[in-house]
Amino acid sequence: MELAHVMATGRTGATLVFAAVAGEEQGLYGAAHLAQGYRERQADVQGMFTNDIVGSSTADDGSRDPHTLRLFAEEVPTSETPQEGEVRRSVGGKNDSTSRQLARFVQDVAGHGVTGMKVRVMYRRDRYLRGGDHIPFLERAYPAARFTKPAEDYAHQHQDVRVVDGRQYGDLPEFCDFPFIARVARVNGAALWSLAQAPGTPRGARILTAALTNETELVWERGPEPDLAGYEVVWRETTAARWTHARLVGDTTRHTVDLSKDNVFFGVRAVSRAGLRSPVAFPTPQR
Repeated sequence: MELAHVMATGRTGATLVFAAVAGEEQGLYGAAHLAQGYRERQADVQGMFTNDIVGSSTADDGSRDPHTLRLFAEEVPTSETPQEGEVRRSVGGKNDSTSRQLARFVQDVAGHGVTGMKVRVMYRRDRYLRGGDHIPFLERAYPAARFTKPAEDYAHQHQDVRVVDGRQYGDLPEFCDFPFIARVARVNGAALWSLAQAPGTPRGARILTAALTNETELVWERGPEPDLAGYEVVWRETTAARWTHARLVGDTTRHTVDLSKDNVFFGVRAVSRAGLRSPVAFPTPQR
């Protein structure tokens, strides 16, 4: 609520929506209704975050990790079609879903140096055999991820308020870690503000594969943003978790890199005149 209050006083390049939804425990009904409404209107949702179980840094054994926040981001997209799956298996990229690109973006703009928090990306859609309000957005092909505390204390979630053998159960205010919650809000604030001020993720990113060559030619569509300065091509080893190299290529929609597409993963991101960068678009092959 405080983030909504603060951000309402500024002007952003994109719309920010703060939403509280009902029916999460009964079947993600509120989030599904919200996501379906966006899909029916063909809304351009560039990212969705749910904050679920972020009230304390204390684990069930009493240990604390007050400067770490988990961010769950799926690999193989929930919405993937059989055709998209065939492409992914042929070229790789299971670690390059739109949600993984969103998670990398959060690490870049909302990491420890900015917020005092380590954003620990978890390579799962959610906790083991569990779920949250980001899943209906994933089902409708929107990038989405879940923020959660570093380790859970199960005595203070899904519990009736009671005392058993001298131990207090239930989700009560005295178990909240308010400085931790404030840092969680900073992570959300930095990520949301950066997304809303930066250009949108490039559309139509492709690697041209008609000719056999050890060079890599990439193409993409130019975005409509009035403050767009150009684009950046990024790449990393196939075993690397995050982008390690970047090259500014100017206000163009095509660039050739003297590296083999077989040996590294490539991506494209937009850059504003102020130097703000979009999440990365992972290119697919085009013959």
